[in-house]
Amino acid sequence: MIRLTFNDGTEKTVDFEPWLVGPVFEPLRDTEYFRRFFLEGGTVTWPNGADIAPETLHLSIVASSAIP
Repeated sequence: MIRLTFNDGTEKTVDFEPWLVGPVFEPLRDTEYFRRFFLEGGTVTWPNGADIAPETLHLSIVASSAIP
């Protein structure tokens, strides 16, 4: 999980587990490796090149907030 804050003020702790599918994301299942994330061009990125687009993350926050 990572706490994200976007320029529009949207903020939430996001569980990345649903996105950790496929070979490039497999190393991220290790907690120590997952913690090595950094921001590059506004995108959450890992040393192996894995990343998740900020639009995808923002949409997931907005969509989850709309669910009663």
